[in-house]
Parts: sequence; C-alpha cells; structure tokens
Amino acid sequence: MPERPVVGVVVLTQGTRPDDLVRGIRSVLAQRDVDVDVAVVGNGWDPATADPALPDGVTFVALPENLGIPAGRNRGVPHVGGEYLFFLDDDAFLPDDDFLASAVAKLRADFTIGLIQPRVEDPTGQESPRRWIPRIRKGEATDSSDVFSCWEGAVVLPRAVFERAGGWADPFFYAHEGIELAWRVWNTGHRAWYAGDLRAAHPVIEPTRHDYYYRLNARNRVWLARRNLPAPFALAYVASWTGIQVLRWARQPAVLRAWFGGWREGWQVDPGGRVPLRWRTIARMTLAGRPPVV
Repeated sequence: MPERPVVGVVVLTQGTRPDDLVRGIRSVLAQRDVDVDVAVVGNGWDPATADPALPDGVTFVALPENLGIPAGRNRGVPHVGGEYLFFLDDDAFLPDDDFLASAVAKLRADFTIGLIQPRVEDPTGQESPRRWIPRIRKGEATDSSDVFSCWEGAVVLPRAVFERAGGWADPFFYAHEGIELAWRVWNTGHRAWYAGDLRAAHPVIEPTRHDYYYRLNARNRVWLARRNLPAPFALAYVASWTGIQVLRWARQPAVLRAWFGGWREGWQVDPGGRVPLRWRTIARMTLAGRPPVV
C-alpha cells in the first residue's frame, strides 16, 4: 500500500483576518488521505496571540517585522516537514477535502509537473476575476494547461523542486513573485501547471491601486528581468512592459510618475540572486506558448 504523502503547509498572515485564517487552517487539517504539517507565519505578528485562537496541531512562527509576502512564505518552509509544500493565503481555504491528495496524485503521476495552481472560486458564487487564470488566452477556468506565472494564494510543489528553484523571490516584498517562481520551476526542467479540475476558494477583492503598488509593480518587473533573463531578453522584456504601461496609463500622469519611480529603482538597486534561465528553458517555454519577452 503506498505511503500516505506528507504535505508541509505554510500559511502567511498579518493577523488582520482572524476568522478567515481559522477557516483556512481548518480546511487544511480536514484534508484526507494525506498527513499535513502546518506552520502559520505571522508577518510582523505573533500567531499565538490570535483571537479566536488558532486550531491545535499548528506550529506558530512569529516574525518581528513584516518581511513582505515572498520572504515571509520562505521563512515558514523550515518549520514544516513533508515531501510536498503547499502555500495558502490567510483569506483562502480548500472547499474539497481531497484537494491535497488529488494535487499530490497529479505530481506523482507526471514528474514533469513541478508546480500546481488550482482554479480559484469566490465562495459566495461571485464571478471570479480573469486575472486568477494565469494565461494570456484565458479560455475557460476549468481548462488545464501549462502556465508561466501563478496566482500565489494556493500553490503546491514538490519540496525538492521548490528548493532547486530557490524559493520565493525574497527581495520582491510584493508583486510578480509568482512569475519568477513559475519561471524558475521551468528552469529546473519541470513545468508549471494550472489545474482547472482542482479548486481553492478565495473572496473577490479588488486590489488597492496606490503609488506604492505601482512603484513595486515596476521595480519588480525590472528585477524579474535582471534576476532571471539573459541580457538580450531582459532588455526586450523590460522594454515591452514599459511600452504597455505607457499606453495603459497615458492619461494618468500620477500613475506613470509612480511607475517610473519604481522602474528607476529597479535599475539602480541590485536585487541579487541572479540565476538566468537556460537557453534550453527559453526554448521549452517558447514551444509551450510563452517566450519570456512579454
């Protein structure tokens, strides 16, 4: 009889959604046919102080300051065991108790898959944003395919692939870390996969658009290129996104000022951690439908 898989689960939170956090943890603990090892990482907050109290059987990791989303997730990984890792947002949950077992079954059946993002649904039945489907040609949310970025709120990976990929992009703080992780999974020789037949639940919340958002969005686009692309592709990638943003925000000069402030920071500050995609990886991504230029 095959061994029950062990899944290390990292839930990152600032403690601002206590009821949602409890719901998400309980949905993980209710998963069947797997063993879960759960760590709740408080990003500038101590989960031991949660009210209502968090369920038993969970490890608390208190970070003294908010390190940002990717770095916070990374800090949780050493505190969980298991051959597989699952990252869950604190306002997301698993409506199906066989989600993790099904995801692991996919990974075991096809070793070329190195990352799985499920279909995301609003629990109230509200129509889900198209941005939750990480494809240029969105199609139906229930369709599965290779992808080259991921919605980061519910992601499953083999631990070995996550470690070979270098984990989440620590310096990014927020924005585009799902693109880099997907690219780096491809660079390990695996594929990132959108599983339209698996689902996670997350409320529809319109993201706040403010100067800080636009600055990090631009800075991290440049850092994404500098950390991951050979020089010709890095320049082409940044140039294409610069053109897109100029066209998109041409009538909103305040947005462009904030965006170009981040763009300049992206070139002026070295993010470190450069691991260029191999030419073989770029060829595989291109043949699969998404050269890393746009």
